[in-house]
Order: sequence, then C-alpha cells, then structure tokens
Amino acid sequence: MTSDSTNTAPRPSIAGRIGKIAFIVIAALLVIATAAAFFLTWTIQRSFPQTSGELTVKGLKAQVSVQRDDRGIPTITADSTDDLFFTEGYVHAQDRFFEMDFRRHVTAGRVAEMFGPSQAGTDAFLRTLGWRKVAEEEVAKLDDTTRGYYEAYAKGVNAYLSAHKGADLSLEYAVLGLQNPGYEPEPWQPADSVAWLKAMAWDLRTNVEDETDRALLAAKLDPAVSAQTLGSVYPGYPFDRNPVIVPKITQFSVTDDTNAAPASFTGSSGAEASQALATVEWKQASNVVEAASMMIGDAGEGIGSNSWVVSGKLTKSGKPLLANDPHLGAALPSVWYQVQLRCSTVSDACPFDVSGYSFSGLPGIVIGHNAKIAWGFTNLTTDVTDLYIEKVEGDKYWRDGALVPLDVRKEKIKVAGGKDIDLTIRSTVHGPIISGLTEDFTALAKKPALENGRLTSGGSVADGPQLGAPATGEYAVSLRWTALDPGTTASAIFALSTAKDFGEFRQAASLFDVPAQNLIYADTEGNIGYQAPGRLPIRGAGDGWLPQPGWLSAYDWAGYIPFEKLPVSYNPAEGYIVTANNAIVDDRYPYFLSRDWDYGYRAGRIAHLIERAAAAGPLVAQDLRDIQMDDEMWIGKQLAIAMENVKVKGDGPKAAVELLRTWDAQNKADSPAAAYANVLWSNLAKNVFAEREVPMPLSDQGRLFTVVGKMLENPEDPLWVNDRIGVKTMDEMLTKSAEQAYTELSGVQGSDPARWNWGSLHAITLTSSTFGESGIAPIEALFNRGPYPVSGGSSIVNATGWILGESYATTTVPSMRMVIDLADFDQSTWIHLTGASGHAFDEHYTDQTEDWAAGVQRPWPFSTKAVKAATVDTLSLKPGK
Repeated sequence: MTSDSTNTAPRPSIAGRIGKIAFIVIAALLVIATAAAFFLTWTIQRSFPQTSGELTVKGLKAQVSVQRDDRGIPTITADSTDDLFFTEGYVHAQDRFFEMDFRRHVTAGRVAEMFGPSQAGTDAFLRTLGWRKVAEEEVAKLDDTTRGYYEAYAKGVNAYLSAHKGADLSLEYAVLGLQNPGYEPEPWQPADSVAWLKAMAWDLRTNVEDETDRALLAAKLDPAVSAQTLGSVYPGYPFDRNPVIVPKITQFSVTDDTNAAPASFTGSSGAEASQALATVEWKQASNVVEAASMMIGDAGEGIGSNSWVVSGKLTKSGKPLLANDPHLGAALPSVWYQVQLRCSTVSDACPFDVSGYSFSGLPGIVIGHNAKIAWGFTNLTTDVTDLYIEKVEGDKYWRDGALVPLDVRKEKIKVAGGKDIDLTIRSTVHGPIISGLTEDFTALAKKPALENGRLTSGGSVADGPQLGAPATGEYAVSLRWTALDPGTTASAIFALSTAKDFGEFRQAASLFDVPAQNLIYADTEGNIGYQAPGRLPIRGAGDGWLPQPGWLSAYDWAGYIPFEKLPVSYNPAEGYIVTANNAIVDDRYPYFLSRDWDYGYRAGRIAHLIERAAAAGPLVAQDLRDIQMDDEMWIGKQLAIAMENVKVKGDGPKAAVELLRTWDAQNKADSPAAAYANVLWSNLAKNVFAEREVPMPLSDQGRLFTVVGKMLENPEDPLWVNDRIGVKTMDEMLTKSAEQAYTELSGVQGSDPARWNWGSLHAITLTSSTFGESGIAPIEALFNRGPYPVSGGSSIVNATGWILGESYATTTVPSMRMVIDLADFDQSTWIHLTGASGHAFDEHYTDQTEDWAAGVQRPWPFSTKAVKAATVDTLSLKPGK
C-alpha cells in the first residue's frame, strides 16, 4: 500500500474550492463595506451640530439661549444685539457653513479657488461685475450701529470656525479634500454678508436676458418687418385683462409726529394716510451667465413672487392676513433659513423681537414679522439694467464725438490645481464691458442691431438724438445696473425688523434700494399697505428695451425717481393689495418703470380668488393657503376651448384631446389632462415660435400666453403660418401640435391617456449646486434628493416653473410659503423648500420638502410661552475666555 492509500479524505472539488474562495472574498468585501459604511457614517455625522446642553464660546458677553423646535428651527434669545447677532452667525455656521462659504466665493468671483480650472470663466464674469468690490464700499459706508451688527455676526461665524475644521464643518469639505486637499475656509468678514445681496439682485435682475434676446432677434430679422415682429412677440402689458398693483396712489398729509416719513423724503412727514381722490379701478379678467445663475439661483422661467395682504374688514378675526411666496431657482439647501431673533428685554439698546426668513450668511430677518407689523416681498420687475453698445479703440472709447479713457483694473484669479490667471477688467461710464465673457453679449458686439451705422430699435432708428456710430473702433457691450453702485439695503433689513407702524415701514423701505422689491405691509392695528421702493432710473433718450448707443451721453441715465414719487397704497378701498410681478401702475404714471412686467395672470387669478372667497364669507388663513396652491393654467383653458373642433388622427390622439373636454384647467399632480395640456402647449409654442428660419425666444411663458391667447382669437394671424414645418392655418397648427403631444407623452408615460399624470412629468429633483452636479453618481447621491412629484406650472399661482423647449421638470419654485395672521402670530403658518439643515443626512436636511410639495404649512410659535411649549432642544451658549 502506497502512502497515498492512507489519505482517505476526498479532495475538494473545483466548485467547492471556488465557493470557499468566493465566500472569503464576499466576507472580506462585507467587512470592507461595513467599515466603509461606519467611516462614511462617522464622517457624515461628525459635522452635525450640537443643539442641546451647554457650550462655552469665546466672544459672547452673556449667556444666550438657542431653542429649537421639532423641525430644527431656532429661536435665539440674548441680552444684547452684539450677542444676538453673534449667535445668529454661530447658528448659521452650525447648520449651513458650506453653503455660506460657497456663496461668498461665488460673489467674490473666487470659485476656481475651491473647484479648479473649470470655474475660471465664471470667476472672470463675476469679477468683472465686481460684486465684492461694491459690497466692501457699502460696508465702509454703514453707520456704526449697523456695521456693529455685521461685525458681531462675523465674530459668531468665526467662533464656530475656530472650533471646527474640515469634515467637522460639513461633509462637503471631506469630498472637496479629495480634489483640493489644501483648502481651508477663511475667516468671515462683513463684506461676505453684504455681497450676497448683490447675488440676490442678480437672481432678480429681470430683463437683461429679454433685452439681449430682442437685440439678437432684431439683428437677424429683415429691418422692414423687425419692429412689427418684435411688437407681436413682445406685446405690452394687458391692462384690459389683468390688474395693476396700485390702482390709486395714496397721498400722505401731516397729522402728527408719531409716524415720521422716510429721511429721504423731500416732502413733509405725517402719521395718518388719506386716500387720493383720483382712482383707477381694478380690472379682473449655457454659458457663463447660466453657470453663474446655477450657483446663485436661475433668473429663468418662474422667477418672481406672489404676495397679498387682506384687510381686517374682509377677515373673520377683524385683523389682516398677509401671504407671501417668493419664486426663486430651486436650491438644496433652500435659499432661506428660518429663525427667530429675540432680545431678552426689548429696548432702544436691543430692539429686536422678530421672526421669519433669513439668508444664511446674512444677519437679521429679510421677510417676516415682529410684534407689531408683518411684511412680504415680490420682485418689482422694474427695468434697472441697460445694455450699451460702446465703440472702443484700444484703451479709450467714444463719447459725444471724442475719445475718453476706459477705466482699467487688473485682478488675478487663483485656481486650485492650476496656474493663476491674469484678468483685465475694462469699464466705461456706464459700467463694466461684458462682451468677450459670454456668448450672447459677444454676439451683440459682433453684430449690433444697426441701420446705416445707427443703433436701431426693432428695425427703426432708436428714438432720441441721431448720430451714427463712430467710424473707427470696435463694438463692445457694457452693463449699466443699479446693483453696481453702493447702496443701503444692508441697513434696510434691520429697519424693517424694528418698524412699528407704516411710517417706520416706509422709512425702512426708502433704504431698500437693490434689489427693487414690492413691499406689502400689515399691522396689529388693522392697517394694510404697499410701498414700491428701489433705486429706479430716470432714463435719457431711450427706454432700455433694446441696447442703446453708449457713444451718446443723451442716452445715459439722468438720475433716479425720488422716493416720495414712488407708488404707495395705504388701506385701499378694495380691502386687499395683490402683487405678483404685474404692472405696478398704468401708463398714466409720469415716470417710465418697465416694458417687461410679468403679464399679470397670477395677479388676476389671485384677485379673483380673494373676491370670490370674500363673497362667500369672511376670510380665514386657510383661504389664503388654498389660493397659494391654486393650479389653474390660463392658457390651458384657452387651448381646451380651441381644441373642441380640431380633428386629429388616431385613437390615441383622439383620447388625449378628449381629456381636455372635462378638464378643470387645474395642473394637479395626479391629472392626466394637465399632463397632456402642458405637453400640447409645449409643442404648440415650439411650432409657432422656435421651428422657424429665425427662431424666436421661448423665454417667459406668461408672455407667450399673451401672444398665443390673442392668436387663438384670430385664425388669420400670420404667425399661424410656418412653411418650415408645412403649416398654413391655425387648425393645421393645432392638429400637428396635438398629435405630436400624444406621441411625446405616450413615449414617456405609456399609450393609455388615463394613466398619465402631470406630477411625475413635472417632478422636482433637489440638486446641490456644487457636488450635486459633479457628474459622479455616488457623490451626487450623497447630496441630491428626489424626485418629488409636484403640481402647478409656469405663470400659475402655484408657480413651479419649467423650461419650455427643454424639460417639464420643475426648476423654479415658491421657495417658501407663509401666511401671517395678525390676530395671532402663533397661528401663522410657514413652509420652505427643504429644511433648516445644510448637512446631508441630517434629519432636517429635507424634512419640509414633502409638506412643501403637498401645499402643507405648519404653525410656528412666536410668543415666549408658545416657543417654550414647542421646544425640543435647548442649547445654552456661555461666555468663554
């Protein structure tokens, strides 16, 4: 017997050996995966802030209390303004520091320092605009008290930074460290806060894109038809259909000294308001710019806002109700940070007892209420930007027949992982030269709309002095914008928070110069009001609808409309005031404000719903919340009527068109008809405007509502004819669009129209503006959330905007909704897009999103007793040495 015969154990099969190896490998992978999960969890959670117990913080003068409710929303109570704003800075940094850090790099044009060479072009554009430079000038001009608020806030942020580094601050720094391992945040400065106001002004810049689109279109069109074409696709405001904000301007008279007029007034002061005799009755009825916009909020379809205030004579409580929902680009985390700021004892030395929405990175409250008044904002949509076509020769440019020096400054863009880039910024008397930085502005400079060497206005020579462009030099485009001059909005925030009546409210409004906003007002005494503030230009020879000749000083701005001449309303007879970016006044107002208003469909609908609800009985807060979620699509109603006699081919398209016959025109998330109506609208708009030899812009669906609404009333309108797609009549255009809509929608949601729904087609995916767009799926998954089905749509009260011609996905949103009850602040209700926290995976990262999508608002306590009852965490901050 050989030695082998003594080994009786069977040899493992190949399959067995592979199985054993696989088990070992799987076990090892599980160990690695478990370790990685623990490491990731530890990395994520280490940045979550302490929200209860005690902390000793150097820089405080006395103990401060931070109470948080079940949504993580803080109430800060302090003995002094220094400690109050110090702690606001500390708490903002706890919850949102990466957002703050990123924002200040955007506003300073220093994003490449964080994210490398890909951001250098955006930095060059933002440096050229010079937001940070203007912010520094504004800080230098602040009064000592206000500057002290910003300095205290900065000290609070820096106190948090001194105890937290890298991933301890936020998960984003752990990810950033993989790309840019040497990056460390700098100390916070007051100018970092003030610069964010410039970013918000850019987000609300209104008509720069429209002015550019019109000029590029005019340059492509035959001059013989240019004016008519521009007039038809950019119609005026429909005063015959939709309301203005101030049908009657209130005149103020002197009665006593309790309500002083704003310091900037040139007239007298007074407490009581008497209504003017004259009245107008309400009428019912991819480029660098895009990159910058993505970082701070896109001024695209849907940017605007709704706000309205209802007098106590229309409410059940007898006190006013105030509603507001600002429409901004969707952001994660939300642009808003909800907080209450309370002085332990309200006094002249410490006058704050205010709740509402702030911006992380900015001290104070932007929108909200104190113990006496409430206020809200919508974008004024006045024209505060103009483009000028300049004629430049070397380091000089032409002005009134002579060459004058350009203002030239040099800056250096630092680039993570790359070489520094030298930047030369040139400016004229109007502002920085922006051609050469973006595709559209460069195209304007290469081919300005000229006729015989003269700048044209829609195919006809621009109104005003006529002088051909200088024969020598090259064209360039400069930007005149109110936000590029130092202003006073940084002070207005605190004046609003401490105002006690309409006079003090107007005093604060007079300081709120950029961005220009509609300000609505209500107080506990039962008064309601409105003030149009802002630095609004008085133009020279032109109106800014198209770029103007920079070589003629006659086209320069001649100053600003005096504050006392701006529209104001106090306790109007109607009992309510509605602002929704619609025209403020009619054409009888003596100053030019804009030709680019929102077309008023939201405003008209809101006014109609208020009057309908009031006719049914006294209004309560729920009525206002219901109005905020109204989904009626004005153009959808018109299309449903127009399609009644249109013949389409195929069972599928016929079934789709049939949906419109019983549709209530509400863009509800679960509605098959809403899905089809919006896809039909998209195809129709593209066929009418975009599918042409000279495509026409699809921006601003409200504008297109107006254009197509008139076309539907006139089958002979020449825009129905489109030889490029073989359409000769209105019926042919509607038929083609309806059949295309069925094909498109059935390809996405199936061929059965009964199973379609608008909510998933129109869903919002919350996307981090940094790593959420990295292109690396696992990293994006860390920070992004969604999709969430939503209702609403563009130019609808529930303004969830989408980009016509690109996607139905929601891109702009009611960034928050609030309804303030002046009878009981504790019952005022609030919601915003995401949550209090900017930390991915924190319980408050997106804990408000589902409620936001469903239209749910929740009470937020204001009184000391109610705050105490709602508190789930209390953090005591004590002075340290």
